[in-house]
Amino acid sequence: MSEPEIARAGAATDEVAAPAPAPRRAASLAARIGVVLAKRAVLLCVLLAVVFAAIELLPGDAASAAAERGESAEDTAARRHLLGLDRPLWERFGDWMTALPTGDLGTSASGERVTDLLSAPLPNTLLLGGAAFALTLVSALALGCWAAARPGGPVDRVIGLASTITLALPEFVVSVGLLLLLSLWTGWLPAATMTTADGSPSSWTMLIMPVLALTVPQAGWNARIVRGALADQAAAPHVIAAHLDGLPARRVLLRHALPGAWPAIATGLATSTGMLLGGAVVVETLFNYPGLGTVLAGSVADRDTPVIAGVVACTGAVISLVLLGADLVRARTLGARP
Repeated sequence: MSEPEIARAGAATDEVAAPAPAPRRAASLAARIGVVLAKRAVLLCVLLAVVFAAIELLPGDAASAAAERGESAEDTAARRHLLGLDRPLWERFGDWMTALPTGDLGTSASGERVTDLLSAPLPNTLLLGGAAFALTLVSALALGCWAAARPGGPVDRVIGLASTITLALPEFVVSVGLLLLLSLWTGWLPAATMTTADGSPSSWTMLIMPVLALTVPQAGWNARIVRGALADQAAAPHVIAAHLDGLPARRVLLRHALPGAWPAIATGLATSTGMLLGGAVVVETLFNYPGLGTVLAGSVADRDTPVIAGVVACTGAVISLVLLGADLVRARTLGARP
């Protein structure tokens, strides 16, 4: 083969081995993200259908829950007709789902638009959950890395035992303990949340105990995930090679082991998002915090299906976005499909 032919063959090989152009990779990534979002949207629709069916199976309905003492059956039936509760369940669910893509979450039993009803509590819950999520991330990384720096040592054993105990504690137990310690016994923090005219907490100090009550169990869970992920990375060839090169243990841990552990850490944190928002129902009720948890508790008592479904839709959307972020972290680190 002549030299020009060899050169042309080499160029053709380089073209085949060259990576796809950036616009093509971006389009492929966008398509995969679209598929993931579509799957999550289908799961959310199924969850909302289950919510409608579950509320229907509970004794009573919004009309009977709002009935006053001495009200006749005819008045209750008239209210039931006014609220559309005499229509088939599938028809009510279909109407609600049809309006959902436009941002319309329906009308509550009291006649208020659900979107307006949730406009103030939703930011408060996102603030509470976001602060707990950030604190969970920082504490889990700190504890997990501290334990992994001395595997099998006293610190590792103490952190392992403490994380096991904390992850087994329900949020209401942590909340009661914080109320006793930081409010009733010491008086350092207010026991209940006072709100301003716009419905937000009047002082940042009123966030401390609710945030801690949500963080403590999830910090223990995620600290164990960080510790386990770093232990798996310790056996990786590049980490062993870094140790053999004489690099400081701290640098090996942070620069070589931790990046490879991020997919497992991100998955654990994404899973904690649902637990944080679920635990917010109990925590917000105990601390009188003006969030979605308080609204949801009252809506279940009133059998107010549009409000309950609206809360589930909002929290489900937030959890789906966080899970998508975890998928992107895993895809970027491992080169896997999101």
